Amino acid sequence: MINHIPSDGKQVIFPGASLRYFDSFFSKNEAEIFFNLLVKQIKWQQDPITIFGKTYLQPRLTALYANNSIPYSYSGIKMYPKKMTPLLVEIQNRIQKVSDSKFTTVLLNQYRNGKDSNGWHADNEKELGENPVIASVSFGAERFFHLKHRNKKDLRMKIPLTSGSLLFMEGETQKYWLHQIAKTSRKVGPRINLTFRKII
Repeated sequence: MINHIPSDGKQVIFPGASLRYFDSFFSKNEAEIFFNLLVKQIKWQQDPITIFGKTYLQPRLTALYANNSIPYSYSGIKMYPKKMTPLLVEIQNRIQKVSDSKFTTVLLNQYRNGKDSNGWHADNEKELGENPVIASVSFGAERFFHLKHRNKKDLRMKIPLTSGSLLFMEGETQKYWLHQIAKTSRKVGPRINLTFRKII
């Protein structure tokens, strides 16, 4: 179990993974303002998802925005993007100042409470290309971000994603690692997560 990674944006290399984490990339005041605006401005949806032959509503709200019209598919769901809003462009421009990647698309997730979650997965869809860079921004309640190596069971980590934080998953992370936001019995408030990516 890996218990700590730096919170100042320094690159950390693990077997098959490269991470960078900023725990206060956006100020507390900015994070609160952005959270409230995103709740109101984003056109949220709750899509059905089929798991082992049974169909459920996803345990979170989602939305897809982009500067192009290329759809994004995952877990049997195909999403068509809406046009980037000025707020999303502002957030994207901020994170691109600390990344060599040029993002086209943002997938947003709203976790309304501790019952909302996102199961183990990798962002390895073919539209993302080989070794995609994923930039994950969090606003609202803190939730733990779990990662585990696909093959080495002793390689796991848990990162508390604070409001205003920014996490980059780079290199071969999506090839060798899975990640999730697990359900929690703790009483937690709502959280919005934005994952910027390049869809080709």
